[in-house]
Amino acid sequence: MIPLSLPGHDRTGSRHREEAVSEAIAFPKSPLAGLRDPRLVRQFSYVGGRWVAAASGETIAVTDPATGDFLGEVTSLSAEESALAADAAAAAFPGWAGALPQERGRLLRRWHELILENREDLARLMVLEQGKPISEARGEIDYAASFVDYYAEEAKRPNIESVTSHLPDAEMEVWLEPVGVAALITPWNFPSAMLTRKAAAALAAGCTVVAHPSHETPFSALALAELAERAGVPAGAFNVVTGSARIVVEPWLSDPRVRALSFTGSTEIGRHLYRRCGDTVKRIVMELGGHAPFLLFADADLDRAVDEAVKAKFATSGQDCLGANRFLVERPVYAEFCERFAAQARVLSVDAGMKDPDIGPLTNEKAVRKQEEHVADALARGARCLAGGGRHEKGPLFFAPTVLVDVPADALILREETFGPVAAIAPFDTEAEALARANDSEYGLIAYLHTRDPRRIYRLSRALQYGMVAVNRTKVTGAPIPFGGMKQSGIGREGARHGMQAFMDIKYVCRDWA
Repeated sequence: MIPLSLPGHDRTGSRHREEAVSEAIAFPKSPLAGLRDPRLVRQFSYVGGRWVAAASGETIAVTDPATGDFLGEVTSLSAEESALAADAAAAAFPGWAGALPQERGRLLRRWHELILENREDLARLMVLEQGKPISEARGEIDYAASFVDYYAEEAKRPNIESVTSHLPDAEMEVWLEPVGVAALITPWNFPSAMLTRKAAAALAAGCTVVAHPSHETPFSALALAELAERAGVPAGAFNVVTGSARIVVEPWLSDPRVRALSFTGSTEIGRHLYRRCGDTVKRIVMELGGHAPFLLFADADLDRAVDEAVKAKFATSGQDCLGANRFLVERPVYAEFCERFAAQARVLSVDAGMKDPDIGPLTNEKAVRKQEEHVADALARGARCLAGGGRHEKGPLFFAPTVLVDVPADALILREETFGPVAAIAPFDTEAEALARANDSEYGLIAYLHTRDPRRIYRLSRALQYGMVAVNRTKVTGAPIPFGGMKQSGIGREGARHGMQAFMDIKYVCRDWA
């Protein structure tokens, strides 16, 4: 592993150091060169307070999904080099865990301030490597910052609890202590928010972090590491390692010093990680696949339901684990909902993210082919297409907002997560039928429910087998809420005070002063 060596300059930075780093990472012909602060563009991994490149010289190219243009490249570390990040985190752990919670909170608060100060650059960076519309990217930066702000305060909350003794002459206390090094694996669809939601909770708890971002969107994570360094987060407390996930993550899975793993991604990969973590009995938090049902009853406010349905389906171009995948509509309003929903889908704008459209590009060719497969399968089984149906003229990774109606229960799209701008709609006749169909899935992340009947709201909120239920609205997430799912949509929760629990051990102390 080759450090970016700048002898005679400390890690908190100097003008000479910053200029040298800027020259080292510049991609002068890339759109990334247009950032106000070019030092946010990093091509090396951040390990132990240093920016390091792979000894092999191997790199991973990053492209703009809207145009296919080359943006830049990041270093691709080996397994041995990735293990050094765990070494750095383990070495930093005693100092970070032993720091006053107020000090950890102060550094997190400064990180939060720097994220907001650089909001526009971070949003632009995200658009270029991920593709989402610029307004959504700005919203994600605000969302990402909110977790850092929240956990800056929450760092002070874990307290020693006194227990009423049941033993003579004994005093009892319960302590909360950080578990150790936490490994974080983050996805490409929310490259900033998923990192801060995990990292801020772990750091607030007193854990040190090794993080691996998706190879498709590494620049957002590296920019956050740069800002964490500027905020004064100590060397080794927060490490970001780029490269192949299979290679980078493997040594962390077998390392007993890595006591917790937090992963956001597919259920298939989650199962593999779950098995691998068993050997060292790690704490696990996983936010896996989703297959959200959208239940609309005839008594609902149809105007609102249509608007909320469009948001639930097409935000992030449909590339969202919270995205509604199955629209189940009570038959009396079925035809009207289908037409009104399709009418709104037809006028959604499709373009590159910097033009702030409603729909941006999908992340890669594999994602586009999945949309095509699900559409073709549904049509072959008797569904009708009221909007879209195929690739969009804007480019090879653009897919038109698509609405399929009369989708039969055996269609792939009603069984699998689509993760794109394709909506599948089917009618139902009874509440019992709607509930049974909604729960007939291995997934259980979020369900959307639209009805005015308070008794039905209560019944279905209890009966739906989902970790989150959104009633008559779409937006439910935020730093103060426990985000997570049931069944094969995940384990544990992120956000809220619950988000720190996976990173803390409970220690019981029973004391006799004799």
